[in-house]
Order: sequence, then C-alpha cells, then structure tokens
Amino acid sequence: MKTLCLCIFFCLVIAGHCGPLTTSDAGGQDEDMIKAYLKKFYDLKEETFPSVHRRVNQLTLKLKEMQQFFGLEVTGVMDSNTLEVMKKPRCGVPDLAEYTTFPGNTKWKTNNLTYRIVNYTPDLSQSEVDRAIENALQVWARVTPLRFTRLYSGTADIMISFGRGDHGDGYPFDGPDGTLAHAFAPSVGIGGDTHFDEDETFTSRSSSGYNLFLVAAHEFGHALGLSHSTDPGALMYPVYSYTDPERFSLPLDDIRGIQSLYGPNPDVTPEEPDPKKPTPPTTPNACDPNLVIDAVTTLRGELMFFKGRFFWRTYPQSTQSELTLIKSFWPDIPNNIDAAYESLKKDRVYIFKGQKIWALSGYDVVSGYPKTLSSMGVPQSVKKITAALYDKDSGKVLLFNKTHYYSYNENSKALEKVELVNLGFPGVQGSITSAFQYGGYMYLTSGTRMYEYSNRRKTVLRVLQSNYFLPC
Repeated sequence: MKTLCLCIFFCLVIAGHCGPLTTSDAGGQDEDMIKAYLKKFYDLKEETFPSVHRRVNQLTLKLKEMQQFFGLEVTGVMDSNTLEVMKKPRCGVPDLAEYTTFPGNTKWKTNNLTYRIVNYTPDLSQSEVDRAIENALQVWARVTPLRFTRLYSGTADIMISFGRGDHGDGYPFDGPDGTLAHAFAPSVGIGGDTHFDEDETFTSRSSSGYNLFLVAAHEFGHALGLSHSTDPGALMYPVYSYTDPERFSLPLDDIRGIQSLYGPNPDVTPEEPDPKKPTPPTTPNACDPNLVIDAVTTLRGELMFFKGRFFWRTYPQSTQSELTLIKSFWPDIPNNIDAAYESLKKDRVYIFKGQKIWALSGYDVVSGYPKTLSSMGVPQSVKKITAALYDKDSGKVLLFNKTHYYSYNENSKALEKVELVNLGFPGVQGSITSAFQYGGYMYLTSGTRMYEYSNRRKTVLRVLQSNYFLPC
C-alpha cells in the first residue's frame, strides 16, 4: 500500500514535455510562481542570509522532493515537465510526510460517522449534490466497517460546504482551475471537514468541469485519514482524472490503504474469486516479465506505451518513464485501446478501439471523430485493428489484424494491399499485438516478445522483451 497518512488533498493534471529549464530561464513571473509553489507545498524556507558555502541550495532540494513525489526525473533542475505540473489545478495544503495538521490522529475512533451538507453549489441541483456526496462516502463504506449517517442540523463529524476565496479555515481558495477542494484529517473541531471551491464548475455526469463525485470521493479519503498515494492508478493519487462514475471501482491500492486503518467490511463474506466479477483495478508494472502492451505510438519524439487505463511516456533525453492515466491526458478517448500511430504528415495521433478510430490533435479529438474502420477502407468483417504504425520509409500506414496487415495510403485514403505478416516480415511469428517504428527500425510485438526488424535488410535483428523500452 503506497498511501501515506497526511491530511489534505490536492489535484493536478500532469502533462507536457521534458527539457532543461532553469528558474531564470522560466521568466520572472514563472520564477516567482515556482518559489511560491515550493514554499507553500514543500516547505521551502526563505533564506535571510544565504550561505555561499552551502553545496546544495534549498531550491534544488525542494525541487527534487517535488519531482520524486510525482514520478518525474529527479534532477533538482527546473524543466518544462516539472513546470507544467506546477501550473495545473491542485489543492492547497503541503504534501510532505513531515506535515501533519493533527499529530497522532490518523483515523476516527468510531466507525459510525455523521456528515452534514451545509450549503450547495448552484452548478448542480440539490438532489445531484446529495447523490454525489452519498455515493462518494459509500465508496469507502463498501470496503470497511465505516457507516455514515446524514445530519440536517448541528455539528457533524464531516461538515461539507462550498465556498470561495477566504472561507474561514486559513486555506483560501484561489479561483477557477486552481485549488479544487480540501479536507482535514480526523480530529475534533475542523477535523474531517471537507470544502469545495465554488469558483470551480462541478458536474454530475459530464467529463467537462470537475466531477463532484470523483473529487468528493478523493477528499473523503483524506477526511478518513488517508493522504496521497504514489500509485498513479489510485483514487488517492494527486491527479484529477475523469472516470465514468457509473463504472468507477475503488482501486486495490486504496482498498489496502483504508483497510489498514479500519479493517475490511464485516458485512461482506469472503468468497471464492468469480472470474465474471470485475476485480479492483490495479496499476501495471513496467518490469513485469509477462507484460503485454496494448498499443504503442510516437508523439513528437516521445514513445507512448499503452496498457489498460494507463500509458508510459518515455523521452529520448531521459532514462526514466512516466506512467500516466489516459484520461488525464486525453479525457475523450477510451481506455484499453487496441492500436495507435502518429501521422507525421498531419501531426495527429490515431487511436483504435473496436471498429472506431479517434484522431487527436494535441489534447483534443479532431472534429468529425470518432469514425469507423470502414472510413479507411478496412472490410466490415474486421472487428478490430490489433496494431498500427506509420512507416517513414514508404509513407504508408500499416494496420495489423493479428496475422495479416493492410497497407493504407493517407494521400489517396485507400488500402493498397493486404498480406500475411510472416511474408511481409520474414522471421516475425505470432499475432501482432502492438507495433511502432523508432530509430530507423520497426518493432513488432507478439504477446511478450518484441521483434526488432530491419525493413532495409528484410530481417529480424533481435528478439526482445515487450518492456524493453521501459526503464525498470
């Protein structure tokens, strides 16, 4: 279980590209923001009398702490990826392990807790707010002995309110897209109280704005004693990512965290695993020798490896990879994709799932998409594309369907041929599950095997593990 016991939540969306950047390079406004960010969230101290003899300055140390927490490359040097993280929406209390608002009180002493909704946001109807709050609390009740009773007057254990700016708790909100919400750890008084920034736009079902159920479920984790998890797939990870509330399932990391405090739900009888019943979502491990990648694409020099709800981003200038939720990068495309490729001619990424195709420009789905496979001339009998790559040598797109592949001409928008993989790529065996071109070679993956193929020499150069490009 990777969750630490702190007290307050903050939300971020991680995006951007790496590149060295000093605070002076960032410009005066960014430099001020960087220092203010590290002071507020990482306890950067103002040095009244800076020492010229100090080997490592405090700014470098705090940058390293921040980079380590978010799984960025730990350099102590400001880069564009780190700066991008700092500029994204988040909550307003430090996330250092040393920071505790209420020392020693990491859990409630009773399993029967009360909550009260003090006021409402005009963004939603009262019934929508009530439902979102109740469902968010039940996320935690379903896996623990905790039970929640609503009060309509007086003081409850968890007082829930919407406010803006300075709302009376010493942690003022900062307007749209900054601080989203915060919650206080279990304690008397303000402990457990949960506040939402009224300057945000809260929604109930739409992926636009911020889904109240998702934000509240995370906040209530803090109100019950949990802090952030280093697992990017956990609810308690400090990154806001939209998930359809109707399909939400509490990830295993969060279950382990909350049960370490309160134990399992005594009303649920342990049963034999049911293969038809969904299991709590887990986060893929880049070092898993049995890892099967769903899809791979390049993006402006990066490599992106997709698996389930996630993708790894690797950078040419970095020895590390960054694991990110697909929805935090592209909210409008599905998880568990089948294939992907980058069109260098159009500066777009194409995503395939089932018989649908999404075209992406930056963070946005191109107007008119998703389209069907038949729009590319693929026969309707083909239910999905299992891999795709853009061949820089021929300028064609190769669309794989297990043991066959199609050659697609982007200019004429037509398929030009279909061929068996073992004839077009001698030495490559099995059904192709992902494919990409990188560094002058093609990489065709079949399950856990990755074939490094020279198109010029028409031969397999090496057989690698599917996670070869993912640093372990």
